[in-house]
Amino acid sequence: MKKSRRREMTITEASDYFDEHDIFEFEDVKEAADIKFKLQKKKYVGLDMGLFKKIRSKAKKLHKSEDILIKEWLMEKVG
Repeated sequence: MKKSRRREMTITEASDYFDEHDIFEFEDVKEAADIKFKLQKKKYVGLDMGLFKKIRSKAKKLHKSEDILIKEWLMEKVG
């Protein structure tokens, strides 16, 4: 069996690679065990596009996503 070599690939590169190779060529590949996770329910709200553009601009300056910035602001307000 071939030895596993790990490297960063784009999705396209990975797709092309696995068109030519099989996942079971690698010794370290194991079947996933039972995985449990809990989904958090989320509620989405609408924003005026003008307001959203201002939030996007502020988030970009702070190197954050709009979602994270909005969540931080809301947590400050409601605790």
